[in-house]
Order: sequence, then structure tokens, then C-alpha cells
Amino acid sequence: MQTGELFILSAPSGAGKTTLIQNLLTGRFSDVGGLAFSVSHTTRKPRQGEVDDKDYHFVDHATFLAMIEADAFLEWAKVHDNYYGTSREEVFPRLEKGTDVLLDIDVQGAEQVALRCPQAHSIFVLPPSYEVLERRLRHRALDDEQAIARRLAVSLGEIKRYDQYHYVIINDDARRASEVLAAIIIEKRHLRDRMQPSVQEILRDFQDRGATPQI
Repeated sequence: MQTGELFILSAPSGAGKTTLIQNLLTGRFSDVGGLAFSVSHTTRKPRQGEVDDKDYHFVDHATFLAMIEADAFLEWAKVHDNYYGTSREEVFPRLEKGTDVLLDIDVQGAEQVALRCPQAHSIFVLPPSYEVLERRLRHRALDDEQAIARRLAVSLGEIKRYDQYHYVIINDDARRASEVLAAIIIEKRHLRDRMQPSVQEILRDFQDRGATPQI
């Protein structure tokens, strides 16, 4: 069985990658199909409207540290005084079944995954400007002024690491950016190696029907 493709999506907080993911999984580009979203573990408290085991696996610090000790994470990092991590169980069983997996992780986690899974396809999402990022952070009303200032300060360092990614999407329009993300995933699914089983099946059909090459 052909293994699935692993996609890494990173962005500064507020750049809009959650919207792009939602458009891909349940929105206008959901017909891409065959894509599983890896739900991360975190020690931070749920925000209003977030659902355990859907948005995140919310765990306490002791549980998270025990998982680190057990080498249960593909990647993990401490961000803004909380731990975030991607468990191996969220990724490898799905890839082995031929399902593509999408990771929503920060630049620290992306570096770890790239080292352990060099075949992964990494995508960085950028806001079109500082002003737009600040406006988005304020508009979503999830953080106080101190937290917004911290996220904006961190964003520059994250953006400077864009050159470690294979693809860059500037999210100045959510529909267009979602379309680009879908196109990247579709393109990878049509690489020759990925298409090999289907091509071989078609070749066998032609051979079984007595077709002979003329070249």
C-alpha cells in the first residue's frame, strides 16, 4: 500500500492558518478529501468554543511530561509558558494506511518533524503585513494587550525562518490562500511515485485486452 503524504503548516499566531485548515477540511475545498488533521496535545486551557479531542487534546502538565518521557511525541515545544506536541499515534498509523496527514505546528515543531521525517512537505503562511497581523489578533479577541504584544514580537523571528519551508503562502485573501494550499496537496498526490499503483493497474488493463505497443 502506498503511504500517505505528511504536510506541515506553520504561521505566526493570527496569520489565518486555522481558517485555511477549516476551508480544506470542512469548507469550500473539502472535496480534496483523504486528508486527516493531526490534533495536537497541549497543557493550555481551552478557549471559548474549543472542544477537547477536536481542537486539541487538553492535558495537564504531568500527563504531558510523562508522554515526553515515554517518547510519545513526534515533536513538542514549550510556547508562551505552555507545552504543545504532536503524538506519534496521530501521524504514523494514518500515513501507513495511505491517508495524508496535516500538521498545524509552530516553527520549533516543524524543525523537529523535518529532521525526523525529511519526506514531509512544509508550508509557511504569512500575513501580508504587520498591520494586518495586529488587526487580526485584536479582532479575534482571544488575548489581552500583553499577550498580543508578545505574539507580535515573536512573529518576526518566526517569519525570518520562512526559508526553512518548501512553500510560502501569503494569506491576503482566505479564499485564494486556501486554494493554493489545496493545490499544493493535490500536486503532491500526483507525483509519479504516488501514482505508480494506479498507472500499473491501467497498464495491466491494456495488456489484458491485447493492446501492443507501437513505439
